[in-house]
Amino acid sequence: MDTLEKALVERQNIYRNMAGGIASRLFDVRKKGIKECLSGFQNEAHRLELVTTVRGIRFINDSRATNVNATWFALETMNSPVVWIAGGQDNGNDYSTLSGLVEQKVRLIICLGTDNTNIRRYFSRFTGTIVEVNNMKDAVFAAYQHGIPGDTVLLSPACASFDLFNNYADRGKQFMQAVYDL
Repeated sequence: MDTLEKALVERQNIYRNMAGGIASRLFDVRKKGIKECLSGFQNEAHRLELVTTVRGIRFINDSRATNVNATWFALETMNSPVVWIAGGQDNGNDYSTLSGLVEQKVRLIICLGTDNTNIRRYFSRFTGTIVEVNNMKDAVFAAYQHGIPGDTVLLSPACASFDLFNNYADRGKQFMQAVYDL
């Protein structure tokens, strides 16, 4: 099955789908059934969820990325320059695994949270611009203002949401609403 036919194109989901397809074949599930299942699969809400494109800038909701590892996967899948919305309740995160991806792919960081000291301190050497905001509407607007056609605005916080939001779903819903309000 051509991977471009599938609803999910993120690399980690392709790997999972391939493993699932192989396991299904071991249990004699027909290839047609596997293809239909994977082609119609809907991604999990708030996990690399394409919200929309506004004037050539894609907006992706990855609010579920509440830790550094999840954000690493999100950044790793990006194929265009990234305006990264990050931050939240930092519980002593080690951001070192993100440094190469940030240096390579991130054009701008929007820090969203009550205390972004660790993010600013760590990533200031990898990207030229860091903007600090304290609500989602300002984060999305700043990302839009600084974005250029071809960019991807990625909400992938690498932190818990409890400083400004009820939970990751609340954060993701506010992101989506702010994008729709542009």
